[in-house]
Amino acid sequence: MLQYEDAPMREIGPDEVLIKVIASSVNPIDWKVRSGKAKDRMPVTFPFILGWDVSGIVDEAGSLVTRFKKGDKVFSRSDPSRNGAYAEYIAVRASEVAFAPSSIPLAHAAAVPLACMTAWAGLFEQGSLRAGQSVLIHGASGGVGTFAVQLAKLAGAHVIATTSTKNVDLIKSLHADEVIDYKTEDFSIKVKDVDMVFDTVGSDTQKKSWGIIKKGGVLVATVGADAKEAEAHHVTAKSFMLNSNGARLQEIAGLIDQGKLKIIIEKEFLLTEVRAAHELSEKGHSVGKIIITV
Repeated sequence: MLQYEDAPMREIGPDEVLIKVIASSVNPIDWKVRSGKAKDRMPVTFPFILGWDVSGIVDEAGSLVTRFKKGDKVFSRSDPSRNGAYAEYIAVRASEVAFAPSSIPLAHAAAVPLACMTAWAGLFEQGSLRAGQSVLIHGASGGVGTFAVQLAKLAGAHVIATTSTKNVDLIKSLHADEVIDYKTEDFSIKVKDVDMVFDTVGSDTQKKSWGIIKKGGVLVATVGADAKEAEAHHVTAKSFMLNSNGARLQEIAGLIDQGKLKIIIEKEFLLTEVRAAHELSEKGHSVGKIIITV
């Protein structure tokens, strides 16, 4: 159950910064933790503050922190084992923090950390995607998907993306080389011999993906990957948990300020409207990210 109430201010450690929250965002892990669906992967003790994307202003820096000072505009994906950013303040390790992009509203920066770093880690750390390779991105209009399309294209890959009819033009505007409307087209017939599948959907979509990957290729999934199917098709299956990384987030901020990355926002809610924001996310058809402003 979500409840809006007062909570005590947490003291920061010597390697942390206290951030006055301007905005957070909703990620599926938020409502999965709330509902208990993620209890095996992320056990928490309630009451617990959700929301691990944050943008805001440094209010205090710990005694070991020299990079940030009071008044700095920052953003972060904080440690999900600790209380999150559905709050007025959050304490975050300085190593997880970056200076926010200056070219966008500070609230919009909260849409970036978890989704964009997940896309980056999946494509390049797990999938080792390189220029000239081909990648099929499932769920291209979601929070992770919109960033994955752009990052893969920036890396010089041939990008194929699946999405629904209403989002085809959006994904084309993100410079995907091929866009497949899964409502009217079967990607498993249209696509073959890709180097990589990046799967944010799972289920039947993943089952139909194994046969289109070239031998020696890889399927990277944010929703778990079937190792037995991968072995049967002579490909590699990888699933992963994201590690927060302030240095990587700073690189992402640079790409945004250079106009190379767009941020797609579905809707903004107030902190008092978190319940409605979760209900929208749980429907599973949001385009880009859902923001919560404080």
